[in-house]
Amino acid sequence: MKKNWWKFLGAALVFYSVIAGLLNPVPRLDILNESIRNLYFHVPMWFSMIAMLTASFVMSIIYLGNQKKKFDIRATEFTYTGMMLGLFGILTGMIWAQFTWGFFWTNDPKLNGVAIGMLIYAGYYILRQAIEDHEKRARVSAVFNIFAYPIFVVLIFVLPRINDSLHPGNGGNPGFSKYDLDDGMRMVFYPAVLGWILIGTWIATLRTRIKKLELHEELEDE
Repeated sequence: MKKNWWKFLGAALVFYSVIAGLLNPVPRLDILNESIRNLYFHVPMWFSMIAMLTASFVMSIIYLGNQKKKFDIRATEFTYTGMMLGLFGILTGMIWAQFTWGFFWTNDPKLNGVAIGMLIYAGYYILRQAIEDHEKRARVSAVFNIFAYPIFVVLIFVLPRINDSLHPGNGGNPGFSKYDLDDGMRMVFYPAVLGWILIGTWIATLRTRIKKLELHEELEDE
């Protein structure tokens, strides 16, 4: 029980953020109106996705250093979990875009960058399926992952800031901290971010444990 406290904390924070995000009062801002509640759901998906992909990036570096399969497994499962959270981020973002911009998808550099980035990581999945030899697959996918991560960061953080963008905090637009993001919203937003990061980590570790059980005999040789 003592080792699992962070899992219960993550579940509690997500539950709290969902209930409070739907019921708590929010600032009345032009255009955004009630849709600003999506801040509690859409943005935490991106934070948790980046956390998962960062963990995967680190695990790939470690794997190339010691060639232990457990780090390849961790890198893979954190990547897959990050892709899942990224997909949820895209879906919640599309819903938000429809209510605020009038379209599910616009020619926005951040949206296009995310789409390209997700396709790059889809290539990671396809690459792992295409190579049968385990050691070769692990080495090649680790190198792929190490190059994919900084490219993804540039696509979703750097390019939108130097081009015209509809997203807050990009293309010269003020971030939400410049809006009327009151203390009440912060009390829901930050727990949501932490909660989803913990839940994402929980999912990735569960997937890792399942994969290790499948490869139990091989891992015993390390």
